[in-house]
Amino acid sequence: MAAPKAEMVSMPVAALVTGGKDSTLALYRALRQGHQVKYLVTMLPQREDSWMFHYPNIHLVDLFAEAVDIPLVKAETPGVKEEELRDLKKLLSTLNIDGVVSGAIASQYQKTRIDGVCQELKLRHIAPLWQEEPTKLLREIIDLGFQVIIIGVYAHGFTQKWLGRKIDSTTLKDLLELNRRYGVSPVGEGGEYETLVLDAPLFKKKMRLVQTEIVWEDQSGHLLVKRAELEDKNEKNDKDST
Repeated sequence: MAAPKAEMVSMPVAALVTGGKDSTLALYRALRQGHQVKYLVTMLPQREDSWMFHYPNIHLVDLFAEAVDIPLVKAETPGVKEEELRDLKKLLSTLNIDGVVSGAIASQYQKTRIDGVCQELKLRHIAPLWQEEPTKLLREIIDLGFQVIIIGVYAHGFTQKWLGRKIDSTTLKDLLELNRRYGVSPVGEGGEYETLVLDAPLFKKKMRLVQTEIVWEDQSGHLLVKRAELEDKNEKNDKDST
């Protein structure tokens, strides 16, 4: 007789979010697994080259939290290596939770450090995407109907034309070609590119970009979102498609 399968234990958790695809998919999976996501947690690095935390358009995380209708807690960090982990630990220590959800996929640096923070606080680290195949994850995002755009590119092979580009089947094909030619991670796990989720199945409202500006220097840059707003998902006149 086969042994019964172990059931996923539901618990109150906080989800580390940036507004990008990885943390959003991890949040989506955590909710599907039955976890009670009591808080979204965002660290606001004060420098672009933070070792741990997402920087481009992080100011949009407030709209993201409103879109998914989950309370947001956030704190600033200088973004200095290792010191930023103490800032994260300090923030998490104030929350009544049993676990932390992250969107780590393959970065041992990120995974082991969040593991360490959770161990010190006696919390469980839930990493729903850990060690999964990058192409599979991107196809899942596309199949689920996530509306994701690329907002930052930082690796050889990318051009300004990638900024604002939606991740769809054609984009996936081109990302795989960049992987073949230049070794770019298809999911941008090495920081090769950054994303912003405008809509997803867990969103109560969707995000619309109103005013943007391309910031480009040498061979990299980002799409700076100067103004964005939320709109109802059932709105028939879909402004995002115009």
